[in-house]
Amino acid sequence: MGKNKDMDIREADINELADILEIEIDRELSDIEKKREFIRQIRNPYLYRQGEYVVKISFADTDATLTDRLKEYIEHVAAAGL
Repeated sequence: MGKNKDMDIREADINELADILEIEIDRELSDIEKKREFIRQIRNPYLYRQGEYVVKISFADTDATLTDRLKEYIEHVAAAGL
């Protein structure tokens, strides 16, 4: 799946990308089966469509958690008075 992760969003053919809004997962499946079904339908979880928008997901190589980043963001917004 390394190839999928490294795809250039500018080279993506929007018509070839799976639309996340069209994915349907059977709620009766086990958690593992749900994950497998999602991957099967989305094909490339790093680059897909959401309606008319192309979405590219990437992750920084860091030890910081999502909680750490959200805390930093909230502190930044508070300090800026937004």
